[in-house]
Amino acid sequence: MIDRFYSPPVRRWSRIPAGPRPAARGGRGRWAWLACIACLPGPWAAPAAGVAAPPAAEGVRVRATERLMGVPWTITAHAVTEPSGREAVAAAFAEVGRLERILSDYDPTSELSRLSASAPTVAPRPVGPDLWRVLVRAAAMRDASGGAFDPTVGPLTTLWRQARRSGRLPAEARLAAARAAVGADTLVLLPETRAVALVRPGMRLDLGGIGMGYAADRALEVLERHGISSAMIDASGDVLVSGPPPGAEGWRIAVAPLRRRAGATRETGDAAPGDRPPADAAGAELVLAHSAVTTSGDAFQGVEIDGRRYSHIVDPRTGLGVAGPAAVTVVARDCTTADAAATAASVLGPDAAVPFLAAVGECAARFVWEDGAVVRTAIVGPWPTQAPQSPR
Repeated sequence: MIDRFYSPPVRRWSRIPAGPRPAARGGRGRWAWLACIACLPGPWAAPAAGVAAPPAAEGVRVRATERLMGVPWTITAHAVTEPSGREAVAAAFAEVGRLERILSDYDPTSELSRLSASAPTVAPRPVGPDLWRVLVRAAAMRDASGGAFDPTVGPLTTLWRQARRSGRLPAEARLAAARAAVGADTLVLLPETRAVALVRPGMRLDLGGIGMGYAADRALEVLERHGISSAMIDASGDVLVSGPPPGAEGWRIAVAPLRRRAGATRETGDAAPGDRPPADAAGAELVLAHSAVTTSGDAFQGVEIDGRRYSHIVDPRTGLGVAGPAAVTVVARDCTTADAAATAASVLGPDAAVPFLAAVGECAARFVWEDGAVVRTAIVGPWPTQAPQSPR
């Protein structure tokens, strides 16, 4: 989850022949190594030994980047022809743009912002199907996490953004006022009429920890309706993949080491045999298919106040940013779940996240944090180290 600052879309196209290609290079050092596919227990188990991956019919690799929801989105698709691939990717971007106009808390004309502006609602307000689905999933994550994730956190995130800009902690009186407008009892969902009631003054819904993941899931559905069975959607840290690229068992995705302050997941490309990742226990590589991976942390948007580092991610129970330096990477079957679970897990920490992730199901997390001069890691759930998932 990151703060979004919206800007006009810019699309950049590239056509890349299908098949092996050099690994992508990062800003500092080379990111290329051999991905070792292994059969591991859990929902990310690889196909049984001797079972080859199904051949892919796609012959052209098309990639485009567009700025949406405040960050660059890059979609890579394997298509039968270049025109069909471009058409599919353009339709997926259009779907993300449509959802941005519904879910944005920065755009005062969005459906979400107009709903927040009505608080406290005189009567329950009917909402559209997409906003309803996201609110229902957000409320379920709130309940499973014991309030570590909360869609009503808007008043606290607004206050914390001001604190990050000023370099000072919020005044206790302002924190108390904002906390009064946050909590499970402030939001009422009425399934019979698909309506929402906001019961307290000053409420402001914030779907920043789940909306981008939902948009990625819907964009992938658009690609699949256009006949694309192998694709990657990279929303600057939220990564969603469908079937593997032609000739591969999965998409290689790097999780940058905490020490590099890069904190985001990204594709590494096809690795050269014998290459290895940098020797850093906080870094990782995944080989995934039909799954999502999201990293949350203070890599880019942390702030140091009174000698202590805080994340931009707000703990709804305290109103303050999560203490850092730290990062959490979550792998799940869909990006909506991965996005929200990464936010909640960042707030909970590795110990308290155990029952939460168990309740969510088919979800694993990798925690990385600094303990003095030592970078420590902890795994919760069946971490899919270099083992692709089966189709959803």
